[in-house]
Amino acid sequence: MSARRVAGIDCGTNSIRLLIADVDDAGRLHDVVRRMEVVRLGEGVDQTGRLSAAALTRTRDALADYTAQIKEHGAEAIRMVATSASRDAANAADFTAMVEQVLGQAPEVITGDEEARLSFTGAVATLPAHDGQRLLIDIGGGSTEFVRGTGGDVVAAISVDVGCVRMTERHLHSDPPLSGEIGAAVADVTGIVDKALAVADPGREATELVAVAGTATTVAAISLGLAAYDPDAIDGTRLTYAQVAQVADDLAAADLDARLAIPVMHPGRADVIVGGALVLRTVMERSGIGEVLISEHDILDGIALSA
Repeated sequence: MSARRVAGIDCGTNSIRLLIADVDDAGRLHDVVRRMEVVRLGEGVDQTGRLSAAALTRTRDALADYTAQIKEHGAEAIRMVATSASRDAANAADFTAMVEQVLGQAPEVITGDEEARLSFTGAVATLPAHDGQRLLIDIGGGSTEFVRGTGGDVVAAISVDVGCVRMTERHLHSDPPLSGEIGAAVADVTGIVDKALAVADPGREATELVAVAGTATTVAAISLGLAAYDPDAIDGTRLTYAQVAQVADDLAAADLDARLAIPVMHPGRADVIVGGALVLRTVMERSGIGEVLISEHDILDGIALSA
């Protein structure tokens, strides 16, 4: 069986990720390298409308490392996708120029709709078969994608401006967050989630909820009580609403040092995980689906498959 080596890069509001993989004749990915660095590209974008010089420098450093890895492993095709922060920033051209200089090609600043569809493609490729419709959510730093589909076919999709970084910068200023700050964040998230569900699943036809990306996988790892982050243990985990709500409450009650001390917590996620957990909890409340399936596969896999 022949294989083609590809590289996918996902540059979001909070993190930049790399996947170098071999794609076999059946269209399955076989990981060679999978990396994630928290660079917080979208730091302050919600307030200033611009990417900061410091954020661009952090992203450049990580991308230079990824470019060296891609060359070392001989990827035949590269696709780099940039999402929420790059769509929102007035100086996105500075980001594009930096990527062209480092990677040798421009990033694709994709729409929220395409972001949603790539997330669905990447996630469902490894999920077990499901008879009904799935609602997938991809909670990022600046946006969350909602996608409903059957099998590998997307029925409806929408991207909305609610994410762990955006909600933290907008509402969660104390350590730990005050009850009034939590209430304001939940009210903001609820209004946006309701609008998203009205587009993605207006008839509440989805019978399974799937969550991907770092917020969801970290919440799952905490709920499982893992001593270290283990993607294999996390992938395919099913959490009840009560389990998600408990983790969200515990995270909100803890200060930053306590969250950093959680064994599975990435240091670059500890200050924004409360905002992300509130999004996940609210989606479960408003969708009426009492259980969520956690997948370690997401838009990064979709980007690599499409490279």
